[in-house]
Amino acid sequence: MNSAPSVIVFDVNETLSDMSPMGDRFAEVGAPAPLAKLWFATLLRDGFALTAAGGNGAFAEIGAKALRGLLANAGIETDLDTAVEHVMAGMAGLGLHPDVPEGVRALRTAGYRLVTLTNGSAQVAEKLFGPAGIRDQFERLLSVEDAPGWKPARAAYDYAAGVCAVAPEQMLLVAVHPWDIHGAAQAGLGTAWINRTGGSYPGYFTAPDYTVASLEELPGELSASGA
Repeated sequence: MNSAPSVIVFDVNETLSDMSPMGDRFAEVGAPAPLAKLWFATLLRDGFALTAAGGNGAFAEIGAKALRGLLANAGIETDLDTAVEHVMAGMAGLGLHPDVPEGVRALRTAGYRLVTLTNGSAQVAEKLFGPAGIRDQFERLLSVEDAPGWKPARAAYDYAAGVCAVAPEQMLLVAVHPWDIHGAAQAGLGTAWINRTGGSYPGYFTAPDYTVASLEELPGELSASGA
C-alpha cells in the first residue's frame, strides 16, 4: 500500500449486503435455492464481458435476462415473468451483514471519508443503509452505471477517485470478492479483504493489504498499521 487512505470505498453486493435470502426467493418460485449463486455468478460474468468488450450494462437488466434463461431451464411451474419479477425484487429487500453498521460507524469516527462503489445501482445501497441508520455515514453512493465500465476494470476505480477528488493511492477498497481486490490494487488503491467464510485467497490475484474476518476488525487493523 502506497499511503494512508483518506477515502474508504466499499463494494456493496455481498460485501455489505447479506445475499443469502436470495436462495429463498428462488425456492419460492419453484427453483432450487442454490441456483441463486449460479445466477449471481452469471450476472457478474456477463457484466464483466460487456466491459471487456468496451461497453457497459445495467445490473438489473443483465440480472433479469440471465435469470430468465436460468429459470426457463429449471422447469419451474410459476409463470416466468412473475418468477423473474419476484426474484429480482429480492435484491431491494436485502439487509446488511451484522458486522457492517458498527464497522462503518467506527471507520467514520476514525475520520475516514466513506463512499460505496457498486456494480449494481446506488438505489439498492440507499435501501440497505436507511433502515440500519447509517446512510449519513457515507459521503457518496457511487455506481458503475455512471462509469465507463464495471469493476474490476481500472476505469471504474478511476471514476470513483475522480468523483472524490483524490488520487487512487489515497483510497482503500473494502470487498469480499478477490477479483475486486485485484482490480483495485492494479488501479493503485489500497485493499482490504473481508473473509467472513474463512476461505483461502486465490494466489493468482494480487494479495490484499489487509485481511479481516469482519468489518468490525478493520478500524483496529488500520490504526495498528498507522493508516
